[in-house]
Amino acid sequence: MRNLVYYVGVSLDGYIAGPGGEVDFYPLSDDMTAWMTEQYPESLPTHIREQVGLAVDTPNREWDTVLMGRGTYDPAYLHGITNPYAHLKQYVVSTTLGSVDEPNVTVVDSDPVELVRRLKQEEGKKIWLCGGGTLAGQLIDEIDELIIKSYPVLAGTGIPALTGAFTPTRFRPTRRREFDNGAQVTWFSRA
Repeated sequence: MRNLVYYVGVSLDGYIAGPGGEVDFYPLSDDMTAWMTEQYPESLPTHIREQVGLAVDTPNREWDTVLMGRGTYDPAYLHGITNPYAHLKQYVVSTTLGSVDEPNVTVVDSDPVELVRRLKQEEGKKIWLCGGGTLAGQLIDEIDELIIKSYPVLAGTGIPALTGAFTPTRFRPTRRREFDNGAQVTWFSRA
């Protein structure tokens, strides 16, 4: 069975982006960018891979499928990029988007829990839950692993990493790595 992995960057106060979708307040570093490119090349959108020195055809290491909400899909879509992760099978959960004319982009307007349970039964690599917080809240019972990139900054407000019903769910840390910009990446497995 495939695992659903929520790989996401957050501020110290739990926001994945500012109120207008801003992420430029996260302090980046060459060290962290090189690590992300090496460890999770599939997390880099196809249209920016060459800009960070990654070949467009670099093989996927961990994931072959990405699941996202419309708020995560829209930044690329609104700039005419309808296939932001051409190297992955993409599912966009939205009741308002409509269909997209891309063979590896599927818009899902039904229950995301049913979708994830079906995807977990298929052959393949792990499934990357890319965002956003509302979708993560709907899928809290299906998330098997968390990879949290925690940046040393307070946002004050914005888009929470997870929203939804009060559902305390325990995870245990399995690994941690620190970077020269003060950020930490922590891996968690469902307890």
